[in-house]
Amino acid sequence: MGDETFRAQVAAISRELPGAEVSDPWGGGHDAWKVGGKMFACIGAAMTGVAVKCADVETAEMLIETGVGERAPYFHRSWVKLPEDGDLDELRHRIVTSYDIVRAGLPKKVRTALPDRA
Repeated sequence: MGDETFRAQVAAISRELPGAEVSDPWGGGHDAWKVGGKMFACIGAAMTGVAVKCADVETAEMLIETGVGERAPYFHRSWVKLPEDGDLDELRHRIVTSYDIVRAGLPKKVRTALPDRA
């Protein structure tokens, strides 16, 4: 799958999530998907995959050990990079899970200002 097709798939999944916004905070073609100002998914300018947040380091390590993802460069150890040639259902699940983790960690005032999650 081409990089633009993968970016389009990540964008389509992320856009469905209430309050999700995309930006390019570092310039150069990054897609940083955020909720409440906090990132839940990121595609780098030259990255062949998307970085997503896991519940904890142990979950990230399990995903790496089972071949679902790999260590996401430049990110905390609780993040993994999912390859662009991975399973679409897994991609959707991991993006939505990352969104839910980040959203749950937002201050209550920020969370309550977001649209409800269907």
